[in-house]
Amino acid sequence: MSQNEIKVFCPATVANVSCGFDVLGVALDSVGDEMIVRKVPQKGIKITKLTGQDLPKETLNNVAGVAGNAFLLASDYDGGFEIEIDKRIKPGSGIGSSAASSAGAVWAMNHLLGNPFSKTELVKFAMEGERLASDVAHADNVAPALFGGFTLVRSYSPLDIIDIPAPSELYVTIIHPQIEIKTSDSRKILKTTISMETGIKQWGNVGGLVAGLFKQDYDLIGRSLEDHIVEPIRSILIPGFDEVKKVSLEAGALGSGISGSGPSIFAFSKWEETAIKVGDAMKTVYDKIGIDYEIHVSKINMEGVKLL
Repeated sequence: MSQNEIKVFCPATVANVSCGFDVLGVALDSVGDEMIVRKVPQKGIKITKLTGQDLPKETLNNVAGVAGNAFLLASDYDGGFEIEIDKRIKPGSGIGSSAASSAGAVWAMNHLLGNPFSKTELVKFAMEGERLASDVAHADNVAPALFGGFTLVRSYSPLDIIDIPAPSELYVTIIHPQIEIKTSDSRKILKTTISMETGIKQWGNVGGLVAGLFKQDYDLIGRSLEDHIVEPIRSILIPGFDEVKKVSLEAGALGSGISGSGPSIFAFSKWEETAIKVGDAMKTVYDKIGIDYEIHVSKINMEGVKLL
């Protein structure tokens, strides 16, 4: 490829990670989109090719186009960009489909211009793609997609993102039942207030999870994967959720929960062989129910978006 054109891998992500609604996320290694981005003299963003999923190519109706436009407006670059997207993450899957496209586009543009913007600034641009997808400019998917590893959005105003290390033997198993849940719909059913008692439980778990990741304490990570706010409501939309969680823990998972807004369910395990065993256990639930599914087993992607 020329200096004016690059190909990138744009990772899938697990947002919320049970206890951290809208603030915690983690990047995956084995599943993601691929994107070719090239500099062109003509102003603006043009999506010239889109394969894999039936999504709009019009710039303002596509998350990569909207995020790219936000990037262009802030940059002093006079030209534009063309984007080709090989969309391998299904929209509505709960593993950051829109975030992968948004983050991949702005990361590639920044790279082609010599990296004038910081990762935190790139998150701001990518959040505009998320606003188009879900009506809310949240960062819990785009932050790990751009930073890699685990990320904590400490504050949205001003935007403050903390990257968190991941223990080397931590693996993620994802099962994606082939039903679609739109993020915008699954946000509408959430309560807007919580009790003090629920809040105390929840921030105890967020602190525990972050501490567990830093200390590489797998048991603490597992104990902290509890969600008292979102999961009790959203899990109603996911057939077989409680059973998947139960069999995952029985198969040796550290903990399990809803990936993003669902319907995907994630589980963390120590060691890849345990993660594969957990995937096999998850499969039995949907085989019984008769719902098609996809399974992904991945280590943590510590790089985020990367050159191919």
